[in-house]
Amino acid sequence: NYSWVGFFSMFNWFNKKKEEAPKEQKQLQLKPVNYSAEVILLWAKAVDGDKLIQLGLRESGFPELFHATNAIYLIQESRDWLMDNGFAHLMAMINAAEGMEKAQAWLFSNQMELLYHMGRAVDHEMDSWDWLGKHAPPDIFILTKSIQVVKDQIEETHREIHYFGKD
Repeated sequence: NYSWVGFFSMFNWFNKKKEEAPKEQKQLQLKPVNYSAEVILLWAKAVDGDKLIQLGLRESGFPELFHATNAIYLIQESRDWLMDNGFAHLMAMINAAEGMEKAQAWLFSNQMELLYHMGRAVDHEMDSWDWLGKHAPPDIFILTKSIQVVKDQIEETHREIHYFGKD
C-alpha cells in the first residue's frame, strides 16, 4: 500500500532541506580597471554605438569593456558576465547610473570614488559632475557623458507607450 500523504510529506521534507541549505557564495576578487586615456576614449566610442570598436576592445584583451558596454544597453548576459568575472564594480557603476542607491552606497563604502561619481553623474547628480570636473581626467568626463546620453535615450524610449514591452 502506497500512501499519497506519506509521499507529499516526504516531498515537503526534501523541499524544506533544500531551502535550509546555505547558499554557496563565491567571493571573487575585483579586477583592476585602470586604463589608458586611449582605451577610455575607445570605450566611449563603443558606448556611443560603434560596434566595430566594441568588438575590437574585446579582441584586444578588454572583454570587460565589451560587456560593460552591453550592460549599459541592458543586456543581461553581459551584466551577469561582469558579476561572474571580477568586474562587479563596473556593474555597480552602471547600476548607480540607473539610480540604484544601494550600488552608489556600495561604491562609496568601498572607496571607489571615481566609479561612484561617474554613476551619480550619469544619473544627473550635479555635485558628482563637479567632482569629476575637479578630479577626473578629460577622458573619464567624456566617457561619463557618453554613458549619460545612452542612458537618457534608453529611459526616453522606455517612456514611449508604443515601446512598452519590447525589450
